[in-house]
Amino acid sequence: MDRLLTVQEVAEMLGTTVRFPRRLIEERRITFVKVGRHVRIPESAVRDFIAGHTVQPVTLRRADLRRAA
Repeated sequence: MDRLLTVQEVAEMLGTTVRFPRRLIEERRITFVKVGRHVRIPESAVRDFIAGHTVQPVTLRRADLRRAA
């Protein structure tokens, strides 16, 4: 069983304010669990969200750097 995180804990993990995870929940862009009135987000859902939105750097070869515009 995954650990269920509060919205505040998710915000701290992402380095944002509470507003961002709440928006993710409202737009149904992240998996969440309703426990009564409370909303909890599985830790794996946060990891999947981060992995799915990670952009890999572009590597340039030296030959590409020497071309003139």
